[in-house]
Amino acid sequence: MSGPAAGQLRHQLPLLIWLVLVWILLWGTWSWANLLSGALVALAVTVLLPLPAVVGGIRVRPLPLLAFLGHFLLDLALSGAQVAWQALRPGGQRRSAIVRVRLRTDSDLLLTIIAQTLCLVPGSLVLDLDREERSIALHLLHVRDHDHVELEKAGVLAMEDRVVRAFGSAAEITALTHGSDKPVQGRATP
Repeated sequence: MSGPAAGQLRHQLPLLIWLVLVWILLWGTWSWANLLSGALVALAVTVLLPLPAVVGGIRVRPLPLLAFLGHFLLDLALSGAQVAWQALRPGGQRRSAIVRVRLRTDSDLLLTIIAQTLCLVPGSLVLDLDREERSIALHLLHVRDHDHVELEKAGVLAMEDRVVRAFGSAAEITALTHGSDKPVQGRATP
């Protein structure tokens, strides 16, 4: 089998395996009957309810990925401690802010990774992601003053930079490096 059908099967195979695994876990026991019925259900789901094609794909660069994960874990620990302190200290929460940050990337996948990463860090919550404007609105739980808000905005842009370097295309990385403010196209345009 070669051609478009083989390429489609290659891209669908991880999804099929995942669906079969979930099916077996839902039944709670492994058996050949569960494996075969899971494969049939997975095939039916992927044929009857196909996902839209992902344009542009994703590239994984190991060293930038490690840098991204390291910064993410550090942010996770520091923000978790900061939120715990805010909850336990006398007087409670004093100031919070809603900020909008204009991003530089235009890739749906990268925007999703950025938004999900920001949501996972305690103390920040994504309120809105405007794809056309390439902006993200965040609620920040703890801010001291205007300078701290600007620091938080710079942190979002630094995180975007790490995500693009870990998962973006060469064109997206080049656009970040050259400081371009025009949209970085992460998907094919018609």
